Amino acid sequence: MSPPENEYQIIAYCCEHCAYAAADLAGGLRMQYPAPIKIIEIPCTGQLSELMILQAFEDGADGIMVAG
Repeated sequence: MSPPENEYQIIAYCCEHCAYAAADLAGGLRMQYPAPIKIIEIPCTGQLSELMILQAFEDGADGIMVAG
């Protein structure tokens, strides 16, 4: 299912030890981020492959963010 035309989809690949923990803490503090941003926890940003990024674009992502 693709988002409406005026909406975007960003996939955020976050390291489970750093960036994902920070996003989890922000959620605990009731901070918000835009709904079209989807956070995906990965073991380490060094393990993110080019194929995962290309697959995200093929699945309809408009942008990719990698946070470690």
